[in-house]
Amino acid sequence: MSSSELDTGVPAPATIKVDEAYLAFMRERRAAILARLEAACARSGRSASEVTLDAVSKTVGPAEVLAAMRAGYTSFAENRPQELVRKLDAFAAAGIEAPRFDMIGNLQKNKINAVLGRASLVQSISSLTLAQAVSSRAERAGLTVPVLLECNVSGELSKGGFAPDEVRAAADELVALPALSIEGVMCMAPAHDADAARRTFAGARGLREELRGRMGLALPTLSCGMSDDFEIAVEEGSTLVRLGRIVFSAEYDLA
Repeated sequence: MSSSELDTGVPAPATIKVDEAYLAFMRERRAAILARLEAACARSGRSASEVTLDAVSKTVGPAEVLAAMRAGYTSFAENRPQELVRKLDAFAAAGIEAPRFDMIGNLQKNKINAVLGRASLVQSISSLTLAQAVSSRAERAGLTVPVLLECNVSGELSKGGFAPDEVRAAADELVALPALSIEGVMCMAPAHDADAARRTFAGARGLREELRGRMGLALPTLSCGMSDDFEIAVEEGSTLVRLGRIVFSAEYDLA
């Protein structure tokens, strides 16, 4: 029994230990990522301050997230509600203020309550029925949820999200939902095809501009770009990139 348990009867907070070698890697890798981000912004006449970097922590634990925080990352993303809760609970148990976490994965209706009040931004509103369900539960909880509309701009059958015509048709109903704050559009591009990725990101940018007019909203966020294609996404106007392997894995080849 620890001294704190003897003194107070309350278990001592759990600790999250950061490996110093891993922290050194994280700092070096972050510098390389930021250099690439800044170069992509320069090529497109933008400032790197216009782009938020979400470190996608779905494959790592709280210790790696804490290392990333110490390396300078401030915004993270999870694709499973249960993993989001696990990490937040780990930080709370350790007495460490948790960073911002976004929800980026497929959100099942029976998992909505796990996300409410925990995710800073739900990036994966992929249908009108899901939007209605999130709004309904948030309204009952007295919350307003910032969200992005996940749009399948590439038309790939393997990807979820609104088809462009679907989101256009649903625009008025989406705007009317009382407990959602619609902040923009999220999309994913075909893998391993730079030309298709560029077309997809440009299409998402154009769709966001169209929805601005239809919805009468600012829609400031365009969430496009992952480890393999974030530089293209930035060149095409992305304001938020979602980086996982390139951030956390030393095995990811930057060449």
